[in-house]
Amino acid sequence: MAEPDFDALTQEQLRQRLSATWQAHPLDVLPAWVAELDVPLAEPVREALLTAVGRDDTGYAWPVRLPQAFAGFAERRWGWTVDVARCWPVADVMVGVAEALKALTSAGEGVVICPPVYHPFFSIPVEAGRRVVQVPLLADGALDLAGINAVLASGEARSVLLCSPHNPTGRVWNSDELDALDEVVRRHDGLVVSDEVHAPLALVGADLVPYLRGADRPGVAVVSASKAFNLAGLKAALLVAGNDAVQDGLARMPVDLGYRVGHLGAVAGTAAFKHGDTWLDALLAHLDRNRRLVGKLLSKHLPEVGYLPPAASYLAWLDCRGLGPDFGQAPAARFLERGRVALVEGADFGVEGTGWARLNAGTTSALLEEAVRRMAQATVEVTPTGVRAHQ
Repeated sequence: MAEPDFDALTQEQLRQRLSATWQAHPLDVLPAWVAELDVPLAEPVREALLTAVGRDDTGYAWPVRLPQAFAGFAERRWGWTVDVARCWPVADVMVGVAEALKALTSAGEGVVICPPVYHPFFSIPVEAGRRVVQVPLLADGALDLAGINAVLASGEARSVLLCSPHNPTGRVWNSDELDALDEVVRRHDGLVVSDEVHAPLALVGADLVPYLRGADRPGVAVVSASKAFNLAGLKAALLVAGNDAVQDGLARMPVDLGYRVGHLGAVAGTAAFKHGDTWLDALLAHLDRNRRLVGKLLSKHLPEVGYLPPAASYLAWLDCRGLGPDFGQAPAARFLERGRVALVEGADFGVEGTGWARLNAGTTSALLEEAVRRMAQATVEVTPTGVRAHQ
């Protein structure tokens, strides 16, 4: 199998795609916003999908092979022994989060989230009939365990919706942090719902630990091949139950959830988890190069922008406050208006008015360079007396 070239796709080729990244903005805008990858499909995934279509195999999903494939992947990559009897197929990760909350918590109950965090975390608990209770990350990006403890102790919430690895910061929670969170949750008879969709994308030097690897924990993990293998549109994920009480609780979910899984999503996810390791390792090397490239490009073109390279995935969390008050409220809007490059506003992640934006670095090096060049151009303006930076 040929080594994949993740820098080979051109902008012209990518603009033929009909997915959200390349369709949401006018043609003059370079998209660097939604968490899709600008990559070719992994060959085992492509072959599995073409084979299914070739035999006209597009009926309802029967996703019994997906848990088995994930269990093998989890054992190889993380040393996590997954019991396939504790796996529940669901349509996608956010559907899994909503169904887990409905099955394991009570109507009106509080759910802790830790902003800045993936923006559906603010709406999915509400959609499930629960309340959102915010316990922001600490200044250094760590979990505020004392704050979580206080909320659980007060009875304001009983569950924690964890993003692991964290989106948008790219932080990987280490075993000590997860053990400490588990201790807090157990102390108050709570539970954790851990969104681990970015877990396969832990980068070089990151020691990722799945939340349920550590012990018989009161929690559920939601996993999928969607982010790592760029399969979000095919709709297939898994809930993995922790202890027996969680397993019993999930049994209250609708019996037809498995039929809501996309058949081709299950086919693709199974192929990815079973046969995609080599491709994934090459992707991780590419993303590792890209996170370092972002640092170099910012240092050269936008040294005022703060950036801590992510330990996982392909999302760059940018502190744009150093660009001055003009970028202090809505930097993504300024980059779009003046540079025609689309990022996601920090306000979407719960940090309104603080000058942050998220850049998708899961693309080719050429397009990454073009994105930062456009961002830099957005910070200058031409006046009758010359060119000056926005301050």
